Amino acid sequence: MQWEQFEKFIVEVMEKEQIPGVAVALSKNGQSIYERGFGTRNFETNEPVTPETIFGIASITKSFTALAIMKLAEEGRLQVEDAVIEHLPEFQLVDYADMEDIKIRHLLSHTTGLATMERKEQLTKFDEHLHYLNEKAWSWVGKPGEYMCYNNDMFLLLGAIIEKITGENYQAYINNQIINPLQMTRTTYNLLGLQSFENVTTPYVLEDGKPVACPWPTLGNYAVGGGIRSTVVDLLKYGNIYVDVLERNIVSRAYTSQMAQPVHQTNDKSFYGFALQTTPNYSAVTLVEHGGGQPGVSSNFGFIPEKGIVAVVLANMSGVSADAIWLAAVNTALGIPIDQKRNTEPEFEMTKEQKQRVLGTYISAEGSQVDISLEDQTVMATIDNKTYTLRASNETTLIIMPLEKPIRFFIDEKNEAWALFIGLRMLVKSR
Repeated sequence: MQWEQFEKFIVEVMEKEQIPGVAVALSKNGQSIYERGFGTRNFETNEPVTPETIFGIASITKSFTALAIMKLAEEGRLQVEDAVIEHLPEFQLVDYADMEDIKIRHLLSHTTGLATMERKEQLTKFDEHLHYLNEKAWSWVGKPGEYMCYNNDMFLLLGAIIEKITGENYQAYINNQIINPLQMTRTTYNLLGLQSFENVTTPYVLEDGKPVACPWPTLGNYAVGGGIRSTVVDLLKYGNIYVDVLERNIVSRAYTSQMAQPVHQTNDKSFYGFALQTTPNYSAVTLVEHGGGQPGVSSNFGFIPEKGIVAVVLANMSGVSADAIWLAAVNTALGIPIDQKRNTEPEFEMTKEQKQRVLGTYISAEGSQVDISLEDQTVMATIDNKTYTLRASNETTLIIMPLEKPIRFFIDEKNEAWALFIGLRMLVKSR
């Protein structure tokens, strides 16, 4: 394995994106094959990142919650086809009569049909959140199962279901059933508890072109989908659940494998399942992964079931290429070119009419905005105050250059774009 080339790659990415610190770890069949920290966990103290450094893991947390749901399914205490109201009868949305159509599997796969909602991180109890969800009519992008639209407010209801069925606090249940049995001793939901640990990162965001320290997000109920802080070493222990190397697995393969089954196609080659994204037929293996992002956090975790490989990348700055570093690490472990991509989008020439129909501003209630404009017949996208050139890969998909990330547009019966799909979220056209 040519780790020197990988290490050169990661240093180049860190310099280009001004990433303070990154930790990387991989294992094969339960044995560590690579662990290293890069950069610093704190610019002021210049303390180095190590494999034992604690980072936020953000939405990798979702797979812990999904695993807990699969454990309850294996125990016969629920089924993923159950209607959410069967377990949470107080879940009653305004102006929506068919509540029984929203299933647990829709929560797990972000396919409820509800658009992304305004975050309420001050809410810390699930009954408070249910009241918030029930108090007004929300925007829908389609019927349950029709579209995928990442929705943290729907996903957190899984925590409420876990509490209702087990009678335990959600976080206590995850600790007792997953984290503690795996001896993940440097993993916690508790922000106050972080103070008792040494070797913890400082989170950073990029402001005016420079990394600036920021506070840890408090999250409230959103901890169900993003509240764990951990290390790459601990996450290797967690990943071993999915590659069948534990003597006594927490959940059987029959149920963990369901999490990676394709539910909704996200691009030409990849699919979203239950809190895991799958890319089949990648150099004759399957990539299964999930990324995460919060203020001061970028992360990517995943595994290759055919090879018994688990890989983890954690960084202490938001909006950086943890997924690209993860793929380069996996490619190195597989012995294939380090720059091989999950998906290579073809070239396509859009007509003037096809370009015109996608122009406009697309927004979500969560605060995201994408502006699509035209400059000298070149389509441009402005995202988070950064403007990118776009190229077409087909008549409804544009590719962000040089990131090679797709934006897919949904066209209505009037031959106009009404929404776009980017970063697993649907944004609806406002003008």
